[in-house]
Amino acid sequence: MIRKKLLLLLFILPVLPAFAQLITVEPAFPKETGQIVITLDCTQGNKGLMNYANPDDVYIHIGLITSASANNGDWKYSKFDWATTTPAAKLTSLGNNKYRYRINDLRTWMGVAPGETITHIVFLFRNGNGSLAQRNANTAVNGGDMYLKVYDNNQYATFLQPSYDPYFTPVLSPVSQQVGDHLPVKFTVNQASPLELLFNGNSIATVAAGTEITANPAITVSGNQELIAKYKDGATDKTQTINFFVSPPVTEQPLPAGVRDGVNYDPADPTSVTLVLFAPGKTKAVVLGDFNNWTENAAAQMYKTPDGQRFWKKISGLASGTEYAYQYEIDNILRIADPYTEKVLDPNNDPYIPASTYPNLKPYPTGKTNGIVSVLQTNAPAYAWQVNNFSKPDKRNLIVYELLLRDFVAAHDWATLKDTLSYIKRLGVNAIELMPFNEFEGNLSWGYNPSFYFAPDKYYGTKNALKAFIDECHKQGIAVIMDMVLNHSFGQSPMVQLYWDAANNGPSATSPWFNTTAKHPYNVGYDMNHESAATHYFVSRVTEFWLKEYKLDGFRFDLSKGFTQKNSCTTGGCNTQQEIDNWSKYDASRIAIWKGYYDTIMKHNSDAYVILEHLSENSEEKELASYGLMFWGNLNYNFNEATMGWMQNSDFGWGLSAARGWDKQHLVMYMESHDEERLMYKNINYGRVNGAYNIKDLNTALKRNEMGAAFGLLMPGPKMIWQFGELGYDYSINRCSDGTVKDECRTDAKPPKWDYQAVPARKNLFDVYARLLGLRQHSLYKDIFPGGALEKDFSAGFKWMKITTDTSSLVVLGNFEVSQQTANISFPRTGTWYEYFGGQPLIVSGNVQSITLQPGEYRVYVNRNIASNPTPVPEIPTINQQFRLVVYPNPVSRSGVIEFELPAGSSVSLSLTNIHGQRIANLYNGVRAKGIHRIPLSNTGFEWGKLPKGLYFLQLLMGDKKLVRPLMTE
Repeated sequence: MIRKKLLLLLFILPVLPAFAQLITVEPAFPKETGQIVITLDCTQGNKGLMNYANPDDVYIHIGLITSASANNGDWKYSKFDWATTTPAAKLTSLGNNKYRYRINDLRTWMGVAPGETITHIVFLFRNGNGSLAQRNANTAVNGGDMYLKVYDNNQYATFLQPSYDPYFTPVLSPVSQQVGDHLPVKFTVNQASPLELLFNGNSIATVAAGTEITANPAITVSGNQELIAKYKDGATDKTQTINFFVSPPVTEQPLPAGVRDGVNYDPADPTSVTLVLFAPGKTKAVVLGDFNNWTENAAAQMYKTPDGQRFWKKISGLASGTEYAYQYEIDNILRIADPYTEKVLDPNNDPYIPASTYPNLKPYPTGKTNGIVSVLQTNAPAYAWQVNNFSKPDKRNLIVYELLLRDFVAAHDWATLKDTLSYIKRLGVNAIELMPFNEFEGNLSWGYNPSFYFAPDKYYGTKNALKAFIDECHKQGIAVIMDMVLNHSFGQSPMVQLYWDAANNGPSATSPWFNTTAKHPYNVGYDMNHESAATHYFVSRVTEFWLKEYKLDGFRFDLSKGFTQKNSCTTGGCNTQQEIDNWSKYDASRIAIWKGYYDTIMKHNSDAYVILEHLSENSEEKELASYGLMFWGNLNYNFNEATMGWMQNSDFGWGLSAARGWDKQHLVMYMESHDEERLMYKNINYGRVNGAYNIKDLNTALKRNEMGAAFGLLMPGPKMIWQFGELGYDYSINRCSDGTVKDECRTDAKPPKWDYQAVPARKNLFDVYARLLGLRQHSLYKDIFPGGALEKDFSAGFKWMKITTDTSSLVVLGNFEVSQQTANISFPRTGTWYEYFGGQPLIVSGNVQSITLQPGEYRVYVNRNIASNPTPVPEIPTINQQFRLVVYPNPVSRSGVIEFELPAGSSVSLSLTNIHGQRIANLYNGVRAKGIHRIPLSNTGFEWGKLPKGLYFLQLLMGDKKLVRPLMTE
């Protein structure tokens, strides 16, 4: 006879005491017709409705998975809207945290179309306003949605005790019994059959013919346990098997010397690692993974340190260079990934990462576990750094380009961004600030919902591709700054999950890292306790890792004003103006926290940038700036008022550190950031109109931004530019994917507008930015920005600024009004001055000059004639300065020329790619001698006239050397 076996693996979710289970259903095998009774126990699962004060306010949210569903998250026939109190959705309270819901004739009740098959009922439970929800415990799996399979008339069998948790693929609830306990067992079939139960090879119950069998065997030894149910399907013998593990007592062992939290690799032994988990207060930890087939046994149990703070285990017998997935199982109730892992596998989001972005991604261990898993790898492929001692730009002259990789290049990967560096370099910036790129929840995110702090998010590419990008930045003189989010974490964080209070839906009071409730307004996620020693240690490890492993140059800390335990929240909402004002006041405890973090970071890297998004009372920022920290300076509102032509609030003098009384130029002033509305959007939508002068006109609006940049970029101190601001990006920050503008679409993806470069007025704005930043780098003028004497008047429509040293002087004038304006300007010295952009001379014979400017007109005067020989953006250094590639003119026409220089004779290839990295044409393959070579575009054999307008890239290969240069077509 045929014998079939079904092995049911034990996945770890909250422990269920005997007879308690999240969902029970009658009948055990529900069908499309007839009555179905669902009973909910709120003491199980995520406990979202446990002890709910109003048991008459509990409702079901229900739908179906059918043959028409694309996947197991594709609900069909959702019956009731969220946050409504439809009587038909209400559950009946049974008392003691239990509720009941009845369904009569499922197919008819749900209105399922003929020919469509119901496979599962999918549901969860909530209170009336939807603020509380009862789900499965592991919300990382389909959001914690609960499922019941809908059966046909074939034979089916299942264990009722031990019970299953109602995931799409049912997950066996952990068996909590220990040695000496009895194990309640119940097994059922939907058609009468001979039944037998065996426990560890011994028969414990038989039924000659029936649909149910029970037993209550004693557990006599620790170790692996096996429970088998035998039955017949017609003439075929079948079995279902449960394997579980009963732990021996936990062994205490001191932590080995030289190891610390996370994965500890032994350079001398690539076949072993030592894993360390910080989990004070926990009783037991087991490590499960590919190396033990995800099976709990005595060898998988971790040692506990005598102080009860940590668990550790040495894993041996690993294959060098092989990736191993693993998780920690805590107290039989939870599986988590390693908080210190440098790579995760996510079953919900990894399938949407293209292989071109992350080649050869390790498959998720489907059927072995659930939730996010960590990955370790001994002897992992190392990146060979080419720049090991990067000289960082002076803090006082830092020009930062902030970008979100997701929205900057369509391919959203490090390799494409690396190939785009020439564009950023040509602009004249010397630092790139990347919005958060450690693992965050989901793929399409701004990144401010962090989950794993040591793992680069795979949606952007591999870790070595990230290192190659940073290395290339350093080769080109560009620092790389990471936007770091340590004010909070979200629910996928293993540190949040490890100490979770399900009844209160937040971190527990025993968490070493998180507050039970946030201490300040504007908090998102779960607020970190920065007075905790555990948090201090974690922050130190995180910053050390990125500074050393990835050679990052510093951090911008998100929501840094939230790093306080001083409670500003006196109301339930923590959103009143009084609470916000109190939070912003001078906070000595917050200052102490930040000085401590700064000192820690300086120990890791003594010249790292530490930039805070603080926006607090000036006295606090002033003190910390004197200590060495830098600060975001938000002048978006004032600059935008000026560019729109509204003068009342257009004074942007607060963008100067001197105006704040600071003794160091540590204010990173910006006109735009990821968090502020785009200047051009408001210019076009809300700009002033005066007769024929209309700021809402595209070209006029762009000229207004040129004028704003003349002041914003030449004001002393570090500066920041938001991506595509140099091209006048005019899509709203709140633009939705359908083109509408709504607040809830703020973090939606925005289109990368590289085609803006084909618009002359936009390209001119870029050129103005580049020339202004070039002036900051000019050998004759670069010293006036950090050290010159400043005079200014930004109060009226005619704004001016003067910066002077003993030898160099600069005067910036701009008419932000919508009508002609005249002002008397006192120049710092007499003699001939030159308008920087055009070189026109201005003879200053006396100190005061009467200057008339048309609306939107601006001028930049310098006391030396450098217009005829302007400072170019420094040439991009390469491995060999004789290896270079240019195309001119650029934008190109069919009469353009490609020029390249080779340091030695070699085979070379020249190709054209689009912004996604896809090759469009092979332009040349052959051998060329050392020296300069020119190829007219007309001789490449490519029909340039048929190429759509836009941005492309030329790629020159010579052996293992590569150059990539942008090319625009008109």
